[in-house]
Amino acid sequence: MLPLLLAAANSLPVGSPVPVGGYVPYNPPAGSPQAAETYLLGTLSPVETFDPAARASALAQTMPRNWSGTYQPFDGGASVPVALNLASITAFGQMVDVRGEMTVGSVVTPVQGNLNAKSDQLDLLVLCQCDVAGLELGGAFLGLQAINLSGWVAPRLTHPGGQLVLNPAAPVQPPASPVQNRQEIRGLW
Repeated sequence: MLPLLLAAANSLPVGSPVPVGGYVPYNPPAGSPQAAETYLLGTLSPVETFDPAARASALAQTMPRNWSGTYQPFDGGASVPVALNLASITAFGQMVDVRGEMTVGSVVTPVQGNLNAKSDQLDLLVLCQCDVAGLELGGAFLGLQAINLSGWVAPRLTHPGGQLVLNPAAPVQPPASPVQNRQEIRGLW
């Protein structure tokens, strides 16, 4: 940190204050490894501007609460309908905590998971002692595309796992009110 401050101080004319919010360009000292990289590459690597904490906060507000789809075991078992209802979605830094319940076939089970807002990786734990479609206590759904596509990671090596495909459930639209006859609006003159 000290070399950065010294370099910034050396690049300004003596006695010129830096305005609030001003920018001081960084010029690495001639003998530093960064100077060699700048010479060879032309410029320093760009700074990452993505803010995963802000994305986590946005996901917590905009993520659909209801999902539906299917679970297909890899061992050739029948496809089972799945519904996921998220009761709470909370952002903690770059992580999004999701809690709710999942209906697999006719069995309802509580679930809890974490979604990484930077990598879109999801870990969703099934919290029941049930054995429906091969889902067992101790396993988890691992999603690399957030909630949309996940794989079942079984607690035992002898279980082949499965694939969970979910899509946001269509929001229920209230029935449209019948159009009433309206009076025509006339101008005063």
